[in-house]
Amino acid sequence: MIETSKYDQMLALHNTNVKDSDVAAKVAGIIEKKVPENNTLEVKKFLMSCVELTTLKATDSEESVLRLTERINKFEDAYPTLPHVATICVYPCYAKIVSQSLEVEGVKVACVSGNFPSSQALIEVKTVETALALKDGATEIDIVMSVGKYLSGDYETLCDEISELKAICGENKMKVILETGLLPCTSDIMKASLLAMYAGADYIKTSTGKENPAATPEAAYVMCQAIKEYHDKTGIQIGFKPAGGLNTVHDALIYYTIVKEVLGEKWLTNQWFRLGTSRLANLLLSEVVGEEVRFF
Repeated sequence: MIETSKYDQMLALHNTNVKDSDVAAKVAGIIEKKVPENNTLEVKKFLMSCVELTTLKATDSEESVLRLTERINKFEDAYPTLPHVATICVYPCYAKIVSQSLEVEGVKVACVSGNFPSSQALIEVKTVETALALKDGATEIDIVMSVGKYLSGDYETLCDEISELKAICGENKMKVILETGLLPCTSDIMKASLLAMYAGADYIKTSTGKENPAATPEAAYVMCQAIKEYHDKTGIQIGFKPAGGLNTVHDALIYYTIVKEVLGEKWLTNQWFRLGTSRLANLLLSEVVGEEVRFF
């Protein structure tokens, strides 16, 4: 008899036979029928509070990161009736400068870690980088699932890495990026989502933004279905973060609507729903105030 791993046994408890065509049809229906009703000022204000203002460029510097942080500090004075962003997301080498200069209560310091964006490094390197980011003031950590290990069926190593990094994070929230654009089909997105959650993810996230395609509504739909199944079986609530390729306010409304339709109102807080983007904050702000603004 062939012995199945505990991870295969876990996956067998869930419906992972997800068909791309079925997902595409369901998403098309949601976009056509449900998105228009969420195209409101109040939803756009809420979406501003979900933004993880992100700078992950090769050209980042202490000066540029500090300038971005100072814009967050000045936002409340400029727009006192609007919500501030959820986090500022940077590389670990900038965790200290952000944590020391950020003055806005409630804004988290998120760092990508674990050899972002490829995740191709020894686990010792990943754990040290994560620990240093936390030491320097990061309050949330975004890691990338080892996609190569998933594709080769090495679920044990993949999950052990996630669990070890979550142990380093402790009470700090850890988001696991699936890099859905590199997964062959929606069934794989469902499996990867479940593996990440059972291994210790506090959030699951679509993409690094460094691969194409990045976030897609279809990937988001499947990930939210996985979160729902996991919550139904365990009672544990897991957050969701689409990231990469969020170029328009309409994109943000689509992801909001998918979360609302699949997961429900319980997930519609910025504790459980985040948007990873570097450009969307200005677009949302412009629509809310009724004129083009480039504040961030």
